[in-house]
Amino acid sequence: MLVSAIGLPVVLALVWGGGWWLFTLLVLAALIGMHEYCLLIRSLHPLVLAGYAGIVLTLLGAELGGLPWAVAGLFATIPIAFAQYGISTTRQPATIAVGTTLLGVVWIGGGLATFELIRAIPASDHHLGQLAAYTVLLAVFAADSAAYGMGRLLGRHKLSPVLSPGKTWEGFFAGVIAAIAVSFFALYNNHNVFLAIWQSLLFGAIIAVAEALGDLFESSLKRDMHVKDTGRLLGGHGGVLDRIDSLLFAGAAAFFALVAFGVV
Repeated sequence: MLVSAIGLPVVLALVWGGGWWLFTLLVLAALIGMHEYCLLIRSLHPLVLAGYAGIVLTLLGAELGGLPWAVAGLFATIPIAFAQYGISTTRQPATIAVGTTLLGVVWIGGGLATFELIRAIPASDHHLGQLAAYTVLLAVFAADSAAYGMGRLLGRHKLSPVLSPGKTWEGFFAGVIAAIAVSFFALYNNHNVFLAIWQSLLFGAIIAVAEALGDLFESSLKRDMHVKDTGRLLGGHGGVLDRIDSLLFAGAAAFFALVAFGVV
């Protein structure tokens, strides 16, 4: 509770401020997340320094040049990782060492970079970037809360018995409804904002599905590595990755949905 009370206002303020303020927040979260990821898969011997470099380059590219430069940062991870592999003493095959490193950069750096891209949506009469970024954050929070509450109250049918036994289809559909409601009331065009009604409804559904998949994806990694949490930095909340796993998929899905809608 204390972590949320302190951290949430700070995050919302930095998202509103955007620019280098948001960049600093995302780099910090990404580097900590990458550290937790490398510890999680340490038995696979990821190339940690290359991972850190790829994370920073991806986020810096998004801040300086938008999507093309962010993609350039992601691709730069491959030669950097291969160079580190060449001078390292690991006996891990290059495909595994480089591949697991690139996975972390794409997952964490790419996912967080999309929040920079959403926040940077140009505005004329409205704070469209801020509104879109807040909508994604609130929709993910609403979907997660509704899924947890409905799952505890009425959940009977397991969503993924192997990956996450605690999640249910009842909770999932409650999360979808909650995310759609947030997106609809925040973005539909009767408020003179940039999405038509059908787009706002679809936008919420996309966020809800991506949020659930993001959570399941991290659960699958933790299951493979036989761990419960990715860290202890946030006390009972686990590690940073345990808090942002849903956002990493949801942010990317939301950004490319906005691209498809012609907003970006």
